[in-house]
Amino acid sequence: MPAIPSDRLRGSDAADNGAGETSSEFAGVPDAFQRLWTPHRMVYIQDGQQPHPDDCPFCIAPTLGDEKALIVARGTHAYVLLNLFPYNSGHLLVCPYRHVATYDQATPEEIAEIGELTQIAMRVLTQVSNCDGFNIGMNQGRIAGAGIAEHLHQHLVPRWALDSNFFPIIAGTKAIPRLLGDVRREIADGWPGAVTPAAATAAQ
Repeated sequence: MPAIPSDRLRGSDAADNGAGETSSEFAGVPDAFQRLWTPHRMVYIQDGQQPHPDDCPFCIAPTLGDEKALIVARGTHAYVLLNLFPYNSGHLLVCPYRHVATYDQATPEEIAEIGELTQIAMRVLTQVSNCDGFNIGMNQGRIAGAGIAEHLHQHLVPRWALDSNFFPIIAGTKAIPRLLGDVRREIADGWPGAVTPAAATAAQ
């Protein structure tokens, strides 16, 4: 086996065991980032990172079943669903049914129900996940970072005191420990007035 040139070895450990190549001879320009391939996000990348108005996910979601759309609660003017790409487990979005882009375009009824659903969601998340706090906010317009800029939605992200780590910073990756379907079911079952499968069976 031919000797590996010294300029291709990394550190003393690599030199000791004769393993480890640098990326300097690989194709492309090396950088400090790892890649997490997510082709399912193409719907958010195509057409200038915004879906076509006919394909608005927040307009389509209420026409689907709750499990398929990840909806946890439906109100009269607004509804609550899980973020398909959550920052944390239980990351919720509160959306009006109407296709309006910004908060100032919402009606008083929509604003009131968005606020009410947000309060209920906070109580439910605290009960089912024992979270210690929340990030709540809206990105208004593409320039402000709204992923779906044409349909108003409020983020509600639960936070835990002991959940801080450097993984998102160093690895550019967020670890989500629970499946979306399981989280949706737990929050929906904990929503006031919800009829859980166990309760429905007991009532029969």
